[in-house]
Amino acid sequence: MAGLATLLWFASLGTRSLISPDEGRYATLALEMARSGDWITPRLNGLLYFEKPALQYWIGALSFKCLGITEFAARLGPGLAGFLTVVIVGWTSWRLWGREVGLQALAIAASTTWIVGNSHFLTLDAGLTLFLTLTLCSVLLAMRHDASPGRVAHDARRRWIWIAWAAMAGAVLSKGLIGIAIPGGVLLTVSLWRRDMALLRGMRWGSGAVIFLALAAPWFVLMSLRHPEFANFFFIHEHFTRYLTTEHRREGAWWYYLPILLAGALPWTGGLAWSLKPDRRHGETDGPPIDSRDVLIVWSLFILLFFSASGSKLPSYILPMFPALAMLVALRIRDARPSTLRWHLGVPTLVWLAALIASTQYGRLVSPSAPPEALSAIAMAVRLACVVFLLGAAAAWWHLGRRQTTAAVLCMALGHFVATTLVLQGHDRFGQLKSSAALSTVLLPLLQPDTPVFAVRSYDQTLPFYLRRDVVLVDYADEFALGQRLEPWKSIPTLDAFAQRWRSLPQAAAYMNRTTWAALRQRELPMRIVFEDARRLVVVKQ
Repeated sequence: MAGLATLLWFASLGTRSLISPDEGRYATLALEMARSGDWITPRLNGLLYFEKPALQYWIGALSFKCLGITEFAARLGPGLAGFLTVVIVGWTSWRLWGREVGLQALAIAASTTWIVGNSHFLTLDAGLTLFLTLTLCSVLLAMRHDASPGRVAHDARRRWIWIAWAAMAGAVLSKGLIGIAIPGGVLLTVSLWRRDMALLRGMRWGSGAVIFLALAAPWFVLMSLRHPEFANFFFIHEHFTRYLTTEHRREGAWWYYLPILLAGALPWTGGLAWSLKPDRRHGETDGPPIDSRDVLIVWSLFILLFFSASGSKLPSYILPMFPALAMLVALRIRDARPSTLRWHLGVPTLVWLAALIASTQYGRLVSPSAPPEALSAIAMAVRLACVVFLLGAAAAWWHLGRRQTTAAVLCMALGHFVATTLVLQGHDRFGQLKSSAALSTVLLPLLQPDTPVFAVRSYDQTLPFYLRRDVVLVDYADEFALGQRLEPWKSIPTLDAFAQRWRSLPQAAAYMNRTTWAALRQRELPMRIVFEDARRLVVVKQ
């Protein structure tokens, strides 16, 4: 079963086209680094890009160099990060609470919807989650040695704390200061809650800081020396401004993450409140010492509240709380009666049945931007996925009737993991509408190596990846504003300037929406449509 799940986990990484914006953006950044050989300065579509650190780009660039320029290589970074996160959760739970809990925690994490989905989608959050989970688990394993006397326990605790500092460096290189803000905030909160500063005092601040700075600081120093604008943009604009204001236009209500939490925790959603319920049998709510479960609870709630308070919200931001939730659910299952666990099968079963019913009504959602063939592919995948999950749930019910809890958890997990993977595959037809994969097959045979390609008043982040070249932006800024300000000669600011440039070229191609096409037709530019769909079109001059 483990081998089948592992094969399916990695095999599905390369079976879907990359979609815009996130997957195209991060694939392009890695591809630029691989082609240029500049491992310090990130560039997006040829323009300076300072929004995120470079670790994910390094991993992507190495994947492209070793495996070729494919969707599989592009997604290998988050896919491997998610896989290692699951392994760390299972191994840590086994070391702390025994083999059965470890196996159950691994299965729970490997089948949690939000972990599976984000591990098979190219963003930075899976990598961040890996390093934050390693930080969390290292601290938990260090705490395990607190009560043990002797030199061996002392040395083991020190090693785990040092690993936690190294993991925090990896988290910072993955996505910035959040990589140290979350662990620091959790440690402070749990210490104040339990009125016990021993955990904070035992973090080996001197040697830990040396490890952290030795790993995390060099890239930031080199970037600041090479680009004086970097530090202000990265630390102020991309951290404090993003968190404290709505300037990035990603605001949401205070309850924004609650639906994401409930859906993302499937099929274990029914155990969330149950797993967070205080465990009074061991006296863990009456003061020190700090227990591993205290840390897991504070970790989960801190991340949820921290990002709920932010002025900039995206669904994947709360991903780092899900590994901790998997461990909490596994802890509760350890002490639960099989009859109790049977009730928790009801929530995901009802959700999948509702999805099955909804899949029969996809025709109501058909629109120019959502054609019937794309929606029907998703609907068919949902129906097949529902059958797979119900088979897994039935097997879990059967095993619970025989008091075989671990077997039941494995059946439930495998059924939901396979079902989720099927839905991801079914989404590819719809994802093509936000990808340049299809249009590239039409356009590439028409282009010479030096033929310029323009993106006029619109842009698809996957264009440079699938065309294997940068495109010239025309009257378009968005996240390229900084790069265009520092290198203005690489873009065309107005439609009139583009029209003049287009007329002067013997051969060219351009990507645009229909509104822009109508505006250019009035200028009587020589253009021939070679690709079009509901959202955009591509023209050439030959």
